[in-house]
Amino acid sequence: MDTAPTSAPAPSAPTDRRRRKVATAAALASAVEWYDYFVFGIAAALVLGDLYFPAGSASAGVLAAFATFAVGFLARPVGGVIAGQLGDRHGRKPMLVLALTLMGIATVGIGLLPTYDTIGIAAPLLLVLLRVLQGVAVGAQWGGAMLMATEYAPEGKRGLYGSLVQLGVPIGVVTANTVFLLAGAFTSDAAFAAWGWRVPFLVGFLVLGLAWYIHTRVEETPAFREAERALAEQEKSESRSPLRTILRHHLGTVLLAGGSFAVNTATFYIIITGVLDYATRELDMKRSAVLTVSLCVSLTQLVLIPAAAALSDRIGRLRVYALGAVGLLVWAVPMFLLIDTASLLWLAVGTFVTSCFLSIMYGPQAALFAELFTAEMRYTGASLGYQIAAVLGGGLAPFVMVLLLEATGTSMAVSADIIVLAAVALVSIRILASRAASR
Repeated sequence: MDTAPTSAPAPSAPTDRRRRKVATAAALASAVEWYDYFVFGIAAALVLGDLYFPAGSASAGVLAAFATFAVGFLARPVGGVIAGQLGDRHGRKPMLVLALTLMGIATVGIGLLPTYDTIGIAAPLLLVLLRVLQGVAVGAQWGGAMLMATEYAPEGKRGLYGSLVQLGVPIGVVTANTVFLLAGAFTSDAAFAAWGWRVPFLVGFLVLGLAWYIHTRVEETPAFREAERALAEQEKSESRSPLRTILRHHLGTVLLAGGSFAVNTATFYIIITGVLDYATRELDMKRSAVLTVSLCVSLTQLVLIPAAAALSDRIGRLRVYALGAVGLLVWAVPMFLLIDTASLLWLAVGTFVTSCFLSIMYGPQAALFAELFTAEMRYTGASLGYQIAAVLGGGLAPFVMVLLLEATGTSMAVSADIIVLAAVALVSIRILASRAASR
């Protein structure tokens, strides 16, 4: 599916070598950015509640930590809007470099932040501030990395190239879980709580090196260079704002994009963060075992995501996308029935099948969102759709999961939450498909 008019051909097509270089840089940028973002979620499930929100029950501490986790998602649309406005005017690359730099600084800052016992109330306040900066950074990053990849893609391979950026999510999960597992393996429980958990955050220094590489070695996308000439002429005669254009003429498309994706991001954070807390705190499963399952399940996405994206290049984005949403709706109840057995094997089976359906949706999603908007407003529109879904789905998902478990005493309430979001996704996909067919 290609729902937006194509821009004029570039004066000279990029070489295959340049395409591969840019796609690799975009994938690495996505991977390190998501790694930095995910280490917070793992830390929130394991240690941040006790270290930064010590008052009250264990559940209250976890809720406070997950609320801080959710704050990052509330900041993501801000990053998407700011970067979208500037990225649609001045280029994809500068915004990607800025996002990486901000993420590196915020993540290292969390790794160095004193705890509540050391500096009192300032500790959770600073933690929230740094999490907000992480949210702004990842909100700005996704659109830049996605467009660097898809706008360099050869004809007929936009889905596959976009999926390279989507691979940043499972790579980030795998590396975050691996570093936490290593930190736990080489420290005692007391040492892990005292300083071992900080090591994964300090790896954020590496992000700054990648930002410098992209700044000095990667060129702007051909699609933006083509759009830039038209934008220059337009700005001579009128004040142009990509955000104003989106809100006036394409808000419905943005909301439909967000509605179609909320179930994916919500379910993803439920299985990598919410289930980690639930399995270790409520089901008494070992932390290292649950982290290992999460790591192994994420490894399978490295194959499934590009496979689903390549399939979407052949049979259409929305067909593949809808198949994943149907799978999540059907599997929501069986997944938690398996998890509730407290068996490591059935936990792995339940989350693996869920991960397959997530991958089927996530593979074509970058190209799908890029094709919903023309080049001069693509950064803003695609970023807003993605980040709205992140706020409505992912950011609140672990927090809502704990609330539902506390209020109802059954994991079936969490399954019901996933089913509702999946139904919203299918309605949104249906409307997007109808609009595409009418053009």
